[in-house]
Amino acid sequence: MKKIYGILLSSALLLGCSEDLLDTQPYDRYTETIYWTSEKNAVAALNGCYAVLKEDGLFGGTATPLWEETATPNAYNYDNSFGFNVIALGTHTASPANPSEIINNRWTDSYRGIGRCNTLLAEIDKVPMSDALKNQMKAETKFLRGLYYSLLEMYYGGVPLILDKPNAATQAELPRNSREEVVQQVLKDLEEAAAGLPAKYSAAADKGRATKGAALGIKARVLLFEASPLINTSNDAGKWTAAANAAKAVMDLAPQAGYDLFPNYRTLFLPTNENNQEVIFDVQFKAPEQTGNSFDLIVRQFNTNAPLRDLIDAYYMKDGLPITESPLYNPAKPYENREPRFYQSIVYPGDTYMGAPVTATNPFKITGYTFKKYGIYDKEAGGAILNAGQSETNYMVLRYADILLMYAEAQNEAIGPDATVYAAINKVRQRAGLVPYEVPAGKTKAQMREIIRRERRIELAGEGFYYTDIRRWKTAEQVLNATIFTSQNQAIVKRTFNPTRDYWWPIPQTQRDLNPNLTQNDVY
Repeated sequence: MKKIYGILLSSALLLGCSEDLLDTQPYDRYTETIYWTSEKNAVAALNGCYAVLKEDGLFGGTATPLWEETATPNAYNYDNSFGFNVIALGTHTASPANPSEIINNRWTDSYRGIGRCNTLLAEIDKVPMSDALKNQMKAETKFLRGLYYSLLEMYYGGVPLILDKPNAATQAELPRNSREEVVQQVLKDLEEAAAGLPAKYSAAADKGRATKGAALGIKARVLLFEASPLINTSNDAGKWTAAANAAKAVMDLAPQAGYDLFPNYRTLFLPTNENNQEVIFDVQFKAPEQTGNSFDLIVRQFNTNAPLRDLIDAYYMKDGLPITESPLYNPAKPYENREPRFYQSIVYPGDTYMGAPVTATNPFKITGYTFKKYGIYDKEAGGAILNAGQSETNYMVLRYADILLMYAEAQNEAIGPDATVYAAINKVRQRAGLVPYEVPAGKTKAQMREIIRRERRIELAGEGFYYTDIRRWKTAEQVLNATIFTSQNQAIVKRTFNPTRDYWWPIPQTQRDLNPNLTQNDVY
């Protein structure tokens, strides 16, 4: 790893030839020896740890989290942007010759973030600064390291667990640790982060920084994955209880942190309402001062996250019932009487978009649909036409609705659908505008499980979480072995999913070429 920070200073002129002058540090750049000498530099290093979140292997690039949805029955990526379509087709491999950039880049970008975090944690005690700020910065860094490692263990399984500052001599050929060892370190980092972080910040300049709720929320997500059928093959109720307790900790923190659901589901995803009460942790984008994302371009023009008919049919009717049960559903008029989130999230044939009518082939000819969510455009123009790298909408890694649904799922699996499960899911449905919004009483655990899973799919549609959901539920082998369809029910392609292989990504061959001690996941 580079040990020189690329901040140039004015060159100093040598005015003599004494030994003191000839023995000085360079003045035209920072070196590691002199970098960790000021609070300003330490803050810049921490900002560098956050900056990796915007890389294309994680939550930034052109539209990585939006494209992740296309590896699911929710959406289609017709030109294989960033390699998500080959994952959906089940044809991805470890080889760089197979075009799946995300499999390579998620690994390298996660380790880039980990390396920066490890460097800061190793060096920050040298910096003259207040203990309070230093401890908070350590906690933020541990949160980020825990987040980066959580992405590695959830997609690849076991990976090398590196906790020291980058050192090629000792780290270049480390073997993989077990996934369980990585998870334990993730939980340790997140718990220590939660203990050292504030519930909220008062300064506007601190927007986007990790909080206690963010650390507890990612911990809940990690424990939910651990409790799921993919990992928890014995269905240990204790794991579900741990996940429920972790989500409940965020709910208990809500009054102090100010968490709640934002009143309007559509405008929740617009730049004007960023950093609202529903946001627990997001990735901050600001253009043109920094490179933004391209979310608006993707949903408006390229349509490489085109919604599929399967997702459309999953939306409730406005009476809160699925189309298979509601008397309001008319197959000849499938877009009438749907629930509010459908109209707030999806552009469909017969709709109006940016002032023009929408047909099944114009302007979204791939499937007939596009997402409104994470785009500024709606029925009217919606503002300036934004091109690549110009979008400023923050990406929400964690929001309060997700926490409520995590709690409902984990608590239902732990003890069944008690009153707190109903309360959590009904709160989400009430904000959605379902009438009636209450889930009918008397549901069994299995019935409530299906309701919660559908609710997660709809509430979080287009946000990139459904791929991990269908993996951890072990339903990917059912829902991804299927043909996908357009708005006109025309077949696009038949996807495949190999349950003995595809629940985990391969270790990138490029990494195994560099490190011969990296073993490969089964079958790959």
